[in-house]
Amino acid sequence: MKILANDGISKAGENALLEKGFEVLTIHVAQDQLENYINQNGVEVLLVRSATKVRKELIDSTNLKVIGRGGVGMDNIDVEYARSKGIQVINTPASSSASVAEFVMAHLFSIVRNLHQANRSMPLEGDSNFNGLKKAYAKAIELRGKTMGVIGFGKIGVEVIREAIGLGMNILVYDKFPVTHDIELEFFDGQKLNFTIASVDFDEVITKSDFITLHVPAQDGYILGENEFAKMKDGVVVINTARGGVVDEKALVDAIEEGKVAGAALDVFENEPNPEMGLLMNESISLSPHIAGSTNEAQDRIGTELATQIADIYGK
Repeated sequence: MKILANDGISKAGENALLEKGFEVLTIHVAQDQLENYINQNGVEVLLVRSATKVRKELIDSTNLKVIGRGGVGMDNIDVEYARSKGIQVINTPASSSASVAEFVMAHLFSIVRNLHQANRSMPLEGDSNFNGLKKAYAKAIELRGKTMGVIGFGKIGVEVIREAIGLGMNILVYDKFPVTHDIELEFFDGQKLNFTIASVDFDEVITKSDFITLHVPAQDGYILGENEFAKMKDGVVVINTARGGVVDEKALVDAIEEGKVAGAALDVFENEPNPEMGLLMNESISLSPHIAGSTNEAQDRIGTELATQIADIYGK
């Protein structure tokens, strides 16, 4: 039985599948050639990440038995339609949560300590304007005691909260449905501390937070737009590692230029993979190319979890 890992799979995941007797194809097939390749090679299982789209047309024109998404969101797959056709659709919602949470904090540290700007300027002016850059970027802030607003209280949101609590930050969190989570922090010496965090109203999060990070699936409209930015604290920082289209990028740039938003971090974009040049050139934005969940450890977890689920489906 053949498995096509069209957006790649870790060596650990590939080996786990091979050990169960599956044939694993790791070639990347262009979207417009995918139907032909699947049919010509008798592929039953298609594994994707965010790049490959699995829509109704592909589902109807192939004999796929399983569609697997390495990661959390499945907005690139017509999930309900596939399931209505008897196709198993699986994903790995917890495998990259810790990686994304660490990435959020990496971006946040970069912004509050001006590293995103210093890394742009030092290669150009470090030898000729060292003291000037030192003075410009010394105006920084600490995270301890500040308030982290988290929009989305799923697995990634919980991991972000763990990181923020560890840094001594206050927490405000919003979810579509009111929810309370008991969050455990485990330390190097085996000690554990438990925190009970309850979600609050959306307006409380956006009006009282110093930093706002989004962890939600794809939406029909913006979560943060002109009206929401107007309600925020002056000097707020916004981080989006969730999905392009949940933040109104034009409204964000306007809020930065007006001084309402001090900085932003974007790992995902409305026009991905061709972000607007105005975003890329804005010195107040810390940028990355959709890599929040991309660590070696996360890829290994994703690969082996997919392999386990596929083996269970096929009774191996």
